[in-house]
Amino acid sequence: MARGRGKFVFWMASASVLFAGFVLLGNWQVRRYHLKLGISHAMQTRVHAAPVPAPGPREWPRSGQSQYLHVSLGGHYLPGAQTLVRGTSRDGYGFWVMTPLQTERGFIVLVNRGYIPDSLPQQPAFAGTNPPIGAVTLTGLLRASEPGGGFLRSNQPQKNLWYSRDVAAIAAAHDLPPGNVAPYFVDADAVPGNARWPAAGLTQVHIYNHSLGYAITWYLLALGTLLCAGIVIYHERALARE
Repeated sequence: MARGRGKFVFWMASASVLFAGFVLLGNWQVRRYHLKLGISHAMQTRVHAAPVPAPGPREWPRSGQSQYLHVSLGGHYLPGAQTLVRGTSRDGYGFWVMTPLQTERGFIVLVNRGYIPDSLPQQPAFAGTNPPIGAVTLTGLLRASEPGGGFLRSNQPQKNLWYSRDVAAIAAAHDLPPGNVAPYFVDADAVPGNARWPAAGLTQVHIYNHSLGYAITWYLLALGTLLCAGIVIYHERALARE
């Protein structure tokens, strides 16, 4: 009898620990859900706000906190330093056209001028994607550098194969002055009436927020643990009556 009683106590203690753990995990996911909502709201606010001057060298150490900030730039594109980076947009798989812009403020910013389809670089029309000559002004979204490469594919600068928009590596490959290149890049906004390629303004701004679903799952597991404990208690009492 004592052995059976000890087993019952063990299972009740285990059920209590599981129940408390599932509830705590559910509460954690609820907090994450609200945190992601706040981050998403802040991002959307930045995207749709009026553009501000792109951060200069003094702000670079904090530029990583300004993801999707709507910025403005003025200057001229540097010839012969264009880079095609493999990537996917809503229009399919192709390339992002990355071109360094010498700003009128003295520093250089890598600009993602937009998407071109996979077949276009092999066509004569690709010459039409060369950057405009002379002074330009543009607006766009500030983006954090993407060092290393893409999923299971590393950038290979020596072969001019790029799978991520790695600002430092692209700048080094084109011998751009170290220390004078912004640590971020800018996704250019679409401009009505511009040539079709490269297609700008394709930035996807969203945060996957599945935390509420995870929270419900943890709470259901807690409820299931509670029901199992209730069944065990019911059977234990039934055995005691017999």
